[in-house]
Amino acid sequence: MPKPLSTRELVRRLKNFGFFGPFSGGKHEYMTKDSLCVVVPNPHGGDISGNLIGKLIRQAGISAKDFENNK
Repeated sequence: MPKPLSTRELVRRLKNFGFFGPFSGGKHEYMTKDSLCVVVPNPHGGDISGNLIGKLIRQAGISAKDFENNK
């Protein structure tokens, strides 16, 4: 399971995997890559939990190992 991250760090790492954004959405921002769309949560000053990071990177098609190695 990935470690908790700030929203800024999550966005930076997703950009390293070729995602664009973040773009304004309804309640949350989102990032895109080809036909994939990943919602970027905003925990208002806190970190995003490791469980949620795991779900987001699975949606993005990124393995946990690759995500952790991309710092």
